[in-house]
Amino acid sequence: MSDKKQILVPTDFTKVADCAMNHASALAELMGAEVNILHIVSKQAELEEARLKVGMEVERAKRWSDRVRVRPQVRVGSVYEEIGNTASEIGAELIIMGTHGMRGMQFITGSRALRVITNGQVPFIVVQERNIRENGYSNIVVPMDLQRETRQKVALVADMARYFDSKVHVITPRETDEFLHKQLENNIRFAKQYFGERNVELDATIADVDSGKFVDAVISHAMHVDADLITIMNLARGNIFGVLGVPYEQEIITNEAMIPVMLLNPRESAGSGGWSFQ
Repeated sequence: MSDKKQILVPTDFTKVADCAMNHASALAELMGAEVNILHIVSKQAELEEARLKVGMEVERAKRWSDRVRVRPQVRVGSVYEEIGNTASEIGAELIIMGTHGMRGMQFITGSRALRVITNGQVPFIVVQERNIRENGYSNIVVPMDLQRETRQKVALVADMARYFDSKVHVITPRETDEFLHKQLENNIRFAKQYFGERNVELDATIADVDSGKFVDAVISHAMHVDADLITIMNLARGNIFGVLGVPYEQEIITNEAMIPVMLLNPRESAGSGGWSFQ
């Protein structure tokens, strides 16, 4: 394998997988990375046809960029395991995956996407049928809640912001409880200092609602600032938006504005290493 950075794009040969490839090509150009298109089959007998199809996808990818090297990858097994296995095998820095929303029988729906993502340690960008804009991810929305893991995403967001010269929009819920309010204030202070030290433009907003209705506020705010990316922690076993225990990740992933979502799995501790595209 090349010593270049690697991006993995699982495909089911649909339009949304094509959109994922579009995002991957733009990021690969900026990162100096290579793209790997992956298709997973359940039986050995399906391998030959899959290899032909993935080979055609590799050729088609040239319309997004003729400067990015694209490699074919075909595996036999379970989608939930083989995406993570392949990511580990090639040393992927990032996985970009299409989702078909909440309905339908296709390859990966919102809820199934979470099952795939929960199995890996590599950051995911999940896209719907919306190609990357000309300026890339110029406006990135970063919800910061009461979970201790919420600060872990800022390093990766800062890396992404440097690539696209992005403006970062931090949003927190409004909490009347003094202790919770202080926690949120500390998170905003942390974000301001972190992004400020890295010369990343930051706008901080306190939503009009508490953690219970925060998901709607995040999506509304993302639409208001015309966001190109929303970044969240994947706490599918708990809850990214506050302390009520309702899994909202799925709603964010399948937001009606079709804004791409970057998900990170939490590390055991914030000091156990970070993600970096640099």
